[in-house]
Amino acid sequence: MLVSLLRGDRGAANTTTALLLLGEHLEAGIRRRSDALLLALLRPLDDHVDLLVDGHQQRCPLEALRGGESVVVEHGSVIPVDGTVLSGEASVDEAAMTGESLPVTRRRGDRVMSGTAVLEGRLIIYAERVGAQTAASRIGALVETALTSKGEVQLQASALADRLVPAVFGLALLTQLASGDWTRTAAVLQADYCCALKLAIPVAFKAAMARAGRRGCLIKGAAALERLAAVDTVVFDKTGTLTTGRLAVTDSLSFDGGTSADDLLSLAASIEEHSVHPLALAVVEAACGRGYHHFRHSEVEFIVAHGVAATIQGERVVVGSRHFVVEDEGVDDTPHRAAIEALWRQGKSLLYIGRGRRLIGVLALEDQVRAGSAATVARLRSLGVKEVLMLSGDQRDVAERIAAHCGLDRSLAELLPEQKAEIVRALCRDGRTVLFVGDGINDAPALAAADVGLAMQRGADIAQLSADITLLEDDIGCVAEAMELAGCAMGRVQRNAEATVVVNTGLLISAALGGLTPVQASLLHNGSTLLVLLSALLAGSATSETGPATGQQPH
Repeated sequence: MLVSLLRGDRGAANTTTALLLLGEHLEAGIRRRSDALLLALLRPLDDHVDLLVDGHQQRCPLEALRGGESVVVEHGSVIPVDGTVLSGEASVDEAAMTGESLPVTRRRGDRVMSGTAVLEGRLIIYAERVGAQTAASRIGALVETALTSKGEVQLQASALADRLVPAVFGLALLTQLASGDWTRTAAVLQADYCCALKLAIPVAFKAAMARAGRRGCLIKGAAALERLAAVDTVVFDKTGTLTTGRLAVTDSLSFDGGTSADDLLSLAASIEEHSVHPLALAVVEAACGRGYHHFRHSEVEFIVAHGVAATIQGERVVVGSRHFVVEDEGVDDTPHRAAIEALWRQGKSLLYIGRGRRLIGVLALEDQVRAGSAATVARLRSLGVKEVLMLSGDQRDVAERIAAHCGLDRSLAELLPEQKAEIVRALCRDGRTVLFVGDGINDAPALAAADVGLAMQRGADIAQLSADITLLEDDIGCVAEAMELAGCAMGRVQRNAEATVVVNTGLLISAALGGLTPVQASLLHNGSTLLVLLSALLAGSATSETGPATGQQPH
């Protein structure tokens, strides 16, 4: 630029400046992330909390909460503290923190964690950890640390251009010393590598990410795309990732000769249809798929965290857990324990159905494996992935069964969020390039610790923020799609870089020998840059008409 200005060739100097600034702007834009939203997303949904003071319920600001106080949490609310239940009983959804797909019952003496939600019932909790000491806040700190430790990853094109700058200056100096011709020197400097590499190659990344977006994958930066192409180990979370995260009825086992399996399901659904509990929703959905016919009944009685009861044709019918039906209601399950235990050993959740103190049947439910999970794992192997494993907070036997169904190399179960993150870090320390796929708040530390984190479409906000890639469709097949697109994109970027180096090397040699004027060198150099840029843009628009792999436009 200085030589061009001294020669009065301001057009060439301004063109170089504009191209460099544009390239840097594009590079910064494709890597921009919303990390500043992290703390806001980790806050509980409410800025206030209910306290029990001298037997009266009082509302106070969340930031005023101190340890040792009694916190009241009712149905539909998120628990804001880590502590112990003093009184009450409730059904609590802990999936966001533990990965457990089923709600759990919490009563006096049980521990509860911040970030979990009360589905039914009311709890009074002794606050042991508040504010930054809670489980949700500690997970947030882990995410921030992992994101910071990654550092800035230089684009290959930018690094290559920087390394070639001294060589271009050296050639210009040699040309001036050998010929004494400032025109040749200016022509050499006009044919520098920087414009082509620092503009066209970053745009190639941007085009590749646009293409991935149309296929259902939002890739948050060129660095993530580079790492994704190099992945050799894929780690899946279980609930909401390899599985749908939604319960479904798998077995309807009738112990009453006058009640068929479908009748048993309809009977349970007739009572459960008044509840929004995940188990109830699954039962009603299953009954609707099997010719659901409604049983007339009295007003339903809801027993929080246990089950429901109603009167049908003069007999009391109860639907719920074994503790409720067998122990509280006095229904005898002894004659059928062998059949029930067979279902229990399969890791399924059981709903007992009693009528007039007789156990007339059991419904078995479980989280469903996504239809494309096994095919996705097989496709990942074909793309060069050496190991595929699963980490889960769920029971060991459930995790192992799902791992076998999907064809995984191994699975680890009953893990806390911190343990998942440490396993991922250990794999990275072993020299692996790790892709972690998850969806919950509990997955956020592992997503941030991995070389590449991928969040499912229905994942929690913090999981999507922590991830390098977010799926725009609820399709696990997009994981393999993203890896394949990354490999193709990196191949194109490499070819563009090689073409840029070859063309500009030819221009430099020709300019040094006096074969090109500064204007000709500028035109040829910028023309080759535009060709590489056009190639990148055409690659990015190759699927603009076809849309995503599923044939639907992502939301």
